[in-house]
Amino acid sequence: MADSAETPQSKGGKARAERLSSDDRRRIASEAAQARWSAAAELPEAKYTGVLTLGSASLPCAVLSDGRRVVSENGITNAILGSRSGASKRMKKASAEGGAPIPLFIAPERLKPFITQEMLDGPLRPVAYREGRSTLTGYDPVVLRVVCEIWLKARAEKKLQDQQLDKAQKAELLMRALADVGLIALVDEATGYQKIRARDELQRVLAAYIAPELLPWAKRFPDAFYEHLHRVRGWKYEPGSNARTAYIGKLTNELIYQQLPNGVLDELKQKNPRDPETKRRKHTHHEFLTADIGHPHLERQIVSVTTLLSVSDDWTEFAKLFCKKFPPGPGDLFALKPPDK
Repeated sequence: MADSAETPQSKGGKARAERLSSDDRRRIASEAAQARWSAAAELPEAKYTGVLTLGSASLPCAVLSDGRRVVSENGITNAILGSRSGASKRMKKASAEGGAPIPLFIAPERLKPFITQEMLDGPLRPVAYREGRSTLTGYDPVVLRVVCEIWLKARAEKKLQDQQLDKAQKAELLMRALADVGLIALVDEATGYQKIRARDELQRVLAAYIAPELLPWAKRFPDAFYEHLHRVRGWKYEPGSNARTAYIGKLTNELIYQQLPNGVLDELKQKNPRDPETKRRKHTHHEFLTADIGHPHLERQIVSVTTLLSVSDDWTEFAKLFCKKFPPGPGDLFALKPPDK
């Protein structure tokens, strides 16, 4: 069966290979390997690597020599599929032979109606890069959200087979883990790149967190945050008047805004300066944050701190818990003598 499927070209190639001496075969193999390595040398290199943890999923990631962030193809595949099914491999191979290769994690035929050309030209476009002597494939971190949406749309329209529903469930869990985070900030943290980020990289992060225009005011801090903050300090809580003292403002900055990526709070203070006469700010800081990255990260931090406050009996206990969760803690904040209340 295999012989009957051979083409004249393949038969001729096999015959020529059989006529080659062992030295010729070694030379050709060496030249081919050299050519592959030369081609790989032109690819961007993984300068900083790490593992991105989202819920129960662990995805290798990297910052490349050209500044791009990538999440590995294998990591995404394992997070969604759990394993590489034979059917998915065959579908990917068939798509590649058809001139339109697609990633393994969206290879199932039933997902095809939900994949647009815009996705293929954008976040689903693979990025080849070097890590050591290996050539790997990765994708822009934004692809995580896109892939989850594809699986969830297919499930919502009841296009998946029963054995594919667990994959959609994994996509849902991954989507939930993504909901509160800025992907670029997460990759930078996982790789350690944030510690040596150049000025232009800082500007990219600020652009992701700081809105170009002032957003409409909306309540971001729940009453429980201020209620528990007053309780652990031993202060009387008066709803409606709790967030307007200078010390409460300092606590809010250190516990919440200072825990956003480096530089964000400084930028907020510049955009939202204190009035020289009243010593108060015209707006709240959160009105300057972006809706898609800044606000979700802010809300996640508020929830975390409010939870720590709610389980603490006093300020000392809260200080220990906070510094354990957010090392090294907010400087000398906990040693600062607060005003009487």
